[in-house]
Amino acid sequence: MSDHIVSAFSGELEGLSADLLRMGGLTEAMITDACSAVTTSNRPLAKTVVEQDKTVDALEADIEKRITRLLALRQPLASDLRTVLAAFKVSSDLERIGDLSKNIARRTLDLDPAESIESLKGVPRMGRAVSLQLQAVLDAYSRNDAEQAKRVWAADDDIDQHYNSLFRETLTYMMEDPRTISAGAHLMFIAKNLERIGDHCTNIAEVIFYQVTGEYMPADERPKTPLIGA
Repeated sequence: MSDHIVSAFSGELEGLSADLLRMGGLTEAMITDACSAVTTSNRPLAKTVVEQDKTVDALEADIEKRITRLLALRQPLASDLRTVLAAFKVSSDLERIGDLSKNIARRTLDLDPAESIESLKGVPRMGRAVSLQLQAVLDAYSRNDAEQAKRVWAADDDIDQHYNSLFRETLTYMMEDPRTISAGAHLMFIAKNLERIGDHCTNIAEVIFYQVTGEYMPADERPKTPLIGA
């Protein structure tokens, strides 16, 4: 492969990485804004998050198109192939994170502020934990840091514990006051969406680890706290 082709290929990989990080930054903001919209009943903010998902979808479609072209024209091998395939998988997980954030935002449009329950305060707390996971795994991706990816992977059960805590708290309110059942049901869906975002962060961590090391993390050791209501 000539120096010119190698240089062009490296430039294309750098462009993919930059757009993936841009996509990741958008989804990170969507998580924060969606949780804020729910807890403050901010319907305009919720609608903004819903609209932002279209940008994330468009980025994923463009990245997939470029990856297909790279595979066809460059036919990368070994670590280069892992890098290209990792970009494909990461873009897919980020697209799902965007969808889940959109789902959370849409709950704002269904929630009646008059039926707000105390456990809604747990949403931004869990949202911050999930957002930090995404931030950490994107940092690992940008630096090709397998050890940081492994730390994100190992921290998934912390998100599960946040979920279980929020689920128990919400269920208690619903049992004590039937008037909170409608809001509580929405809140349980929100908590589940945040837990699923945590799972996608773990998926990305596994992809990064494989991209850098060429080795898979042991599937039977994936940290997972048993989920209430699962």
